[in-house]
Amino acid sequence: MRITEAARRLGMSPRMLRYREALGLLPPVRDRGSHRRFGPDEIEAVRQAVDLERRFDVSPAELAFALRALSEPAVAQAVRDLGVRIGRIQAPRRALDFEKEKALALLRRR
Repeated sequence: MRITEAARRLGMSPRMLRYREALGLLPPVRDRGSHRRFGPDEIEAVRQAVDLERRFDVSPAELAFALRALSEPAVAQAVRDLGVRIGRIQAPRRALDFEKEKALALLRRR
């Protein structure tokens, strides 16, 4: 089905579907004339995205960024570094730090 029919079934405007496509929230399915085609899988993917947005109170742009952070290691690392810096994520313990803490604990017991 074409975008207007898909939008009607999803209860949103064709413009919103195009916006979601621009964000990378739609599977890349086009026919020979480069028109987007929507089948059951594409409709269900949009429904799943909308459900996530509602459940976690995020915008389509925020969901698109989350997907980018999950799929691009450099983005994930930058977000993780920020999380550590602002105290939202605990810094991972390195093996050397663990051994140092263990040695200090042993010394304190003596």
